[in-house]
Amino acid sequence: MVLMKTSVQARLDEETQAALEGLVRRLGWSPSKVVREGIRLVDKQHAKPRPRMIGVGMFSSGLGDLATNKKYMEGFGVKSMGPGWRGPEESAAE
Repeated sequence: MVLMKTSVQARLDEETQAALEGLVRRLGWSPSKVVREGIRLVDKQHAKPRPRMIGVGMFSSGLGDLATNKKYMEGFGVKSMGPGWRGPEESAAE
């Protein structure tokens, strides 16, 4: 990592100055380190969101246990499998 020396001046209100002093005291860091870490945290918090799959998390079924309760999957997909399709229970019985 290349270290570049940059100075930043900031006007702090009394509350922010007290917070800075408190962090310096509690953490044993320099004021500069507190500011640097604060900038890193804000940068991470406001980082560009990672792309996600289309539609993921965009639907609310209103059912809190939809992903874990098997009763919601009973008969799911049977119609699309066509006539004569047998489920795993029926196939295992043979």
